[in-house]
Amino acid sequence: MILQPAVLALLVASALTALLVIGAAWFALGVVRRWDIASGSELQIALERRTYLVSTLIAYAFGFQLVGLFLFVHTADALAGSLVGAMCAAGTLNANPWGYPALGLKVATFVLAGVWLVVNAADNRAEDYPLVRAKYLFLLVIAPLILAEAALQAAFLLSLRPDVITSCCGTLFSVGKGTLASGLAALAPGPMRVAFFVTLGTTLAAGAHFFARRRGAIAFAALSGVAFAVGAASLVSFIGVYIYELPTHRCPFCVLQRDYGYVGYALYLTLLGGAVFGLGAGAIAPAARIPSLATAVPRLQRRLVAVSGLLWALLAAIVAWKILATDFHP
Repeated sequence: MILQPAVLALLVASALTALLVIGAAWFALGVVRRWDIASGSELQIALERRTYLVSTLIAYAFGFQLVGLFLFVHTADALAGSLVGAMCAAGTLNANPWGYPALGLKVATFVLAGVWLVVNAADNRAEDYPLVRAKYLFLLVIAPLILAEAALQAAFLLSLRPDVITSCCGTLFSVGKGTLASGLAALAPGPMRVAFFVTLGTTLAAGAHFFARRRGAIAFAALSGVAFAVGAASLVSFIGVYIYELPTHRCPFCVLQRDYGYVGYALYLTLLGGAVFGLGAGAIAPAARIPSLATAVPRLQRRLVAVSGLLWALLAAIVAWKILATDFHP
């Protein structure tokens, strides 16, 4: 283990988050089985009193879950200097078998936690808490992933050894290695450029349709999910090539470093944020049929689609700027 304040902060925070999620999941089981807003029983009153507290605690825990992804990647990047062969977070994450699985689960829980926060925000807009069962069922789906991610992160950080030789990003993200990273690097830059801008343009058009017709939130959410997948693949396929101005440098982590103006943080914030807000708008769409949320949900959806659309537009603008600002063309 490499002792650094950021490492200890990640371990402590993930342990506390895991404990909160375990307690909330146990409470969620009782809510799913026994919640009855029409009942005036002592049990129902106790559940109503506790649900606000539990929801608040989970909202804070999931809020850290969002921040924790960036802290995790930043820490992995900072630890590269302590490992032989590593030049950025790519090498650090490859130092043992737990790094990349932990990162994958962190991305998944980032998106799911963000959508849960949207559902919770919608539920809090009605006095009868009509989405209580739905959001706690959703919590029961997320909880095992949070616990698995905390375990994988702990295994990764505790297993890091300065004397272990790892691979640099140039090796990991090179074509022909037979891995997921090399497969993404092998995607042709030309078609991926077209797919990237067409997908984002279609998503923005769906957002404009939603504002014009006041319907289509689920279609916008689906396209946001597609845009997220295409955008993530594009980071390796062609976006990094324009930032580094090297045809063989496709690392999705070096863009987070000072040498490249920390542009990676803007790329990842817009990519992840666009997905979370877009998917959230679709997740709460069925709730618009509930009388107590008939006004609140459409209003919240408009805000979510507006923010998501703005983030997708910013992502497209950043990538277009990087392409147009360089004389390098692969």
